[in-house]
Amino acid sequence: MPETHQRARFEQAVLPHLDATYNLARWLTRNDHDAEDVVQEAYLRAYQYFGGFHGADGRTWLLAIVRNTCYTWLERNRPREPTTPFDEERHGAVSAAGPEVPLLRGEERELLLRALERLPPEFREVLVLRELEGLSYKEIAGVTGAPLGTVMSRLARARERLQQDLTRHLDEEP
Repeated sequence: MPETHQRARFEQAVLPHLDATYNLARWLTRNDHDAEDVVQEAYLRAYQYFGGFHGADGRTWLLAIVRNTCYTWLERNRPREPTTPFDEERHGAVSAAGPEVPLLRGEERELLLRALERLPPEFREVLVLRELEGLSYKEIAGVTGAPLGTVMSRLARARERLQQDLTRHLDEEP
């Protein structure tokens, strides 16, 4: 395939998703500068392997590359974050209320962002992909490589942990 045709196809398929890729990288690295570096590296990888891309969904394909690039980068540059084991008694029951309490103003928004930052990476990534990027469960499974049931349970546990964290902080306020 001629280089200019491949470049044009690449730009059409993946450049519209730059904001989503940065958003995911930012939430996984938790640093603006690191996220920029990861996105740049991911786009270089994506371009390098674009000849093998034959799908219709460039967004999911690209987000998977960004996710993998993030974790590779984090392993090289930072100590590993502990993952949270699943505790049936603590995480088993999911309440009907979600974290979508009206927290969009000033201090409350900051409280929500800090609570999201405190989530373990496997919970934070599914919540970011679903709630901030609007991906379906199937798309999230494609990005993370996790089975659909795992995506659903991680998302439920992430929402529950986020809600618990927010409730605890709201209860602690004077």
